[in-house]
Amino acid sequence: MSVPSHPIASLDLMISTMPTRFPALNPTLQLIVAALLLVLMMTACVTAHAQDRRMVSEPSLPPQSAVCITLLPVPASSSAQDTRRLQQAIDACGAGQAVRLMAGIAGGRFVSGPLVMKSGVTLWLDEGVTLVAAADPALFDRNGRCGTIDEKGAGCRPFLLFEGTRGGGIVGTGRIDGQGGEIMAGSTQSWWQLARRAQQEHGKQNVPRLIQVVHAHDITFYRITLTNAPNFHLSLSQTEGATLWGIRIDTPADARNTDGIDPADSQDVTIAHSFIRTGDDHIAIKAGHGGTRYVSIVDDHLYWGHGLSIGSEIAGGVSDILVRDVSIDGAVSGLRIKSDASRGGLVSAVRYENVCLRNNRHPLEFDTRYDAHAKGDAIPVYRDILLRHVSGEGGSLVVRGHDADHPLALMLDGVAFAGGAIWQVDYAHLGAGPGGVSPLPAGLTAPPAGVEQMQCAARWVPFPSG
Repeated sequence: MSVPSHPIASLDLMISTMPTRFPALNPTLQLIVAALLLVLMMTACVTAHAQDRRMVSEPSLPPQSAVCITLLPVPASSSAQDTRRLQQAIDACGAGQAVRLMAGIAGGRFVSGPLVMKSGVTLWLDEGVTLVAAADPALFDRNGRCGTIDEKGAGCRPFLLFEGTRGGGIVGTGRIDGQGGEIMAGSTQSWWQLARRAQQEHGKQNVPRLIQVVHAHDITFYRITLTNAPNFHLSLSQTEGATLWGIRIDTPADARNTDGIDPADSQDVTIAHSFIRTGDDHIAIKAGHGGTRYVSIVDDHLYWGHGLSIGSEIAGGVSDILVRDVSIDGAVSGLRIKSDASRGGLVSAVRYENVCLRNNRHPLEFDTRYDAHAKGDAIPVYRDILLRHVSGEGGSLVVRGHDADHPLALMLDGVAFAGGAIWQVDYAHLGAGPGGVSPLPAGLTAPPAGVEQMQCAARWVPFPSG
């Protein structure tokens, strides 16, 4: 039997043809067989490529023989001096080599302006090292607008830039501190206060991202802690091959626009064994024009923040996404797909598996009308979405397609929510797999065997200290 492009949307057709397909079965058994066939078709459709296509394993720290230059903090060094020392060290090393920052006896603190990484060079931050972004708009300025509010918000350079690089990355157990809450030089406000004022004034803040990766290949971020970014912590754009393993991102819940990790127009990305709490999306998979696909998000723990998201910019399409063995505890949203008619596109072949949700206002939020006032003809379409072994408690479960011509297609298999969770379903084709669904959305018939519920007790771990 061939697999249709819209397997869930074909359920009515399957049911109507059951008498000719299986004439010996009574109507009830025919319905059960149709549901089971739907599960098989949906699984085949979603799992064909729904993950990073690379063979990804845990990275390692560079061998000492790969260290090109070792730097120690200089007491009373200025940000200009540290910027110059760091950039010169990066520029002096070749592909396959590392710049190692060590704490020494001076407290392990390097304060710098923006740095540009070199292809193939790794920045290695030892235990006790903190690389600090100077809170000085003049150092990050592109066009005279950094540290101000305008209509574009693109007036600052990022703190660490990988552009057109191949190989290399940032590793080690040290920290990178964006100082988003520190008062900016020449101002009475912090970067975060500027962002909040921009929201009130309906403008855009000109603040730096912490790490930006553009047109890069085979980048690795391993064990590093990112904290207090003025804006996004780690942004990937048009990147092929990125491994983020054992990352910690730690920023206050009220720090505006401080997304954790944002892959956009990229492919073959793995985010694994990481811990994230921040003031906006924990992870936001986006697609402007080139599309984002083949992303694995596995064995991660997410805390306060706005959710594990796809969107809201998805015009280029998002597909082949695997989310497995993830916990989300205490967020505004849990699993989230968000877009609207001003920036929509196709989201397909997304698999959520073994996910535990707790204390989230909206445990599920799949919404094609993210901005209810948005206008345009870029209609979001979400299809071939599978939730298997997903458990949570309380809150609203939003599943909202755009209209009757653009329904949302979702398979639920072993999905269980307690504590008065309420479904809000509009313009959606829902299917129930053999693992069952509880509570049942209106109009959905579950298999008779009951619900296979995830065991989540071992997943609730505190955010790592230190």
